[in-house]
Amino acid sequence: KRRTAQGLLLGSDGNKMSKSLGNVVNPNECIDKYGSDVLRTYVMFIGDYERPAPWSDNSIIGCKRFIERVWRLPELMNDEAGYSKKHNASVHRMIKKVSADYESTGFNTAIAAMMTFVNEVYADGFITKSELETLLKLLYPVAPHVTEEINEMIGNTVLIAESTWPEYDENHLVEDEVSIPVQILGKLKGVVKVARTATSEEVQALVLGGDLKGYFEGKTIVKVIYVPGKIVNFIVK
Repeated sequence: KRRTAQGLLLGSDGNKMSKSLGNVVNPNECIDKYGSDVLRTYVMFIGDYERPAPWSDNSIIGCKRFIERVWRLPELMNDEAGYSKKHNASVHRMIKKVSADYESTGFNTAIAAMMTFVNEVYADGFITKSELETLLKLLYPVAPHVTEEINEMIGNTVLIAESTWPEYDENHLVEDEVSIPVQILGKLKGVVKVARTATSEEVQALVLGGDLKGYFEGKTIVKVIYVPGKIVNFIVK
């Protein structure tokens, strides 16, 4: 069996906490100021679980903001059932990443993966109930109080603690669509979103019928170089 030793939490000066050095952080004061979920999130996020790491007041504030953003997610919840097409691959990748990292005590990278997803949700301006429920289950081991409260707020009667762990599907880990650069004579003119399996002809049709069509007025396409899912370059004269 593998034995794991927790890394030492150092003072903000990088030294071992000591009353004589005046660098001791009182956890009770942190809980009173930020809440136990924020403190737990920060301790898990501060760095490699098995290595020493210095305390940082700025970093715990960052974790506080993350928990606050999670708390406000119900405001972005829409009526769409299941995982949205926009977030489907991201949710499955998050489940896979967080599950594996928890097993290997990579708590900091697990939390980072959830932070990335929350950033994506805010950028898109919406989240489905299923997506939020999955996020809450993944975050529960780190922030059990906040996640259970949100779980109740969105109408669920079964506790997260009594729920099953989310599962990912390998077939959904890759985006159905990709954004590829569009070049004309080797110079970047824009980006177009296409199906991952799109053919050269389909990509050409999207480019010539979209916002970039003005670049082709009065020109003749001599050749199209398309690297599937990567880039398309038009040779014109």
